[in-house]
Amino acid sequence: MKRIFLFSAIGGGVVAAIAIFLLFYVFAVTTQDYAISVDPIKDNQYLFNTARVMVTNTGKLPLTNIVVNYGGKVDKLTSLSPGENAMLSPPENSSLNSVTVTADHGIIVTKNYRTPIKIPGMMGS
Repeated sequence: MKRIFLFSAIGGGVVAAIAIFLLFYVFAVTTQDYAISVDPIKDNQYLFNTARVMVTNTGKLPLTNIVVNYGGKVDKLTSLSPGENAMLSPPENSSLNSVTVTADHGIIVTKNYRTPIKIPGMMGS
């Protein structure tokens, strides 16, 4: 009977430790005041190409004066609230190699375009 109680106590402690780890490290809410996520995607289809850039404010405070530079041509956003995102389409004849996003408070992010995985049987595969 004492062994069952001992193993139950140890098991409960392990479960509690794992729950605390997940709570504070895996599911943690952002702690930075100013942060941005940039996700540029280009999708080469048989008949046409599509591209988009998703810009998301992942910080705790609003971002202002956001400039998305496609390599010479730019889009400007006045502001993005925390959690807010904007989907932008690069101008025609953009190189679609990389995109640089800048904002107030020293935010500078450069990302290369990524190509989504093609699944057999799906349009564009």
